[in-house]
Amino acid sequence: MCGKLYVVATPIGNLADFSYRAVETLKHVDLIAAEDTRHIKILLQHYAINNKLISIHQHNEEKVAPGLIDKLKKGMSIALVSDAGTPLISDPGMPLVKLAKQEGIDVSPIPGACALIAALSVSGLSVTKFSFEGFLPRTSSARKTFFMTKKNMSVTWVFYESSHRIVASLNDLAGVIPIDRKIVIARELTKIYETVVSDSLDRVVERVKQSANMQKGEFVVLVEGAVIEKKLEVVTDEQKRVLLVLLKECSIKTAVAMAVEITGARKKVLYQAALELKNKADE
Repeated sequence: MCGKLYVVATPIGNLADFSYRAVETLKHVDLIAAEDTRHIKILLQHYAINNKLISIHQHNEEKVAPGLIDKLKKGMSIALVSDAGTPLISDPGMPLVKLAKQEGIDVSPIPGACALIAALSVSGLSVTKFSFEGFLPRTSSARKTFFMTKKNMSVTWVFYESSHRIVASLNDLAGVIPIDRKIVIARELTKIYETVVSDSLDRVVERVKQSANMQKGEFVVLVEGAVIEKKLEVVTDEQKRVLLVLLKECSIKTAVAMAVEITGARKKVLYQAALELKNKADE
């Protein structure tokens, strides 16, 4: 009988943000597969968890994953953890989870902290729909090209950025989207120096540039969606002429149906125009 793979979210800063279920899971599985075994030991020691560890990260996961699948097939239980937050969300783990699903092995989530969701919850931006873009490209030209593709997106979009590229990334962003667009940067979430700044793009860029402290830590950047102005559909003079001719001989319903066939305009637009023309004629 196959074992089970647990995908366990770990704290993104504050060690208290770890559920009782997560602690019990890490205590009782046969093996913990960790992105960085040295890093995860801090969390394990804090909760008095003494368990076997194996390293699985972006540079070795393709090789390590098949071996872990073999262990799962033999009945072992394994917990997958990243350095912080929910595994696979811009973190390693996809090859292992994908193989487990392909082999019919149960994969169970142990939910918890996620920087993306934490930042969205305090951003004040619309989060009914949003687009998560992960980490940005490393070069300025690639970032600007990426920002151009997102410039007119109408929903909130979010990306992660590191401390040594945050200024450059914000400068590139300001060179592409309107500087009065509202953005939010959330840094060091759940940690001592947690900071969430919400303002127009130009003001946020200036604040980050002027403060060395604001350039430290891990960043979640949220960009307000663009406001797309709907273009009003105007009934042309020719379309009105067709409607007037038809309205002399037909009911509004029939006249509109025939006008749609003749002009190709939308029924809703022509119907409203027909009502207005009919009302004027009756005055």
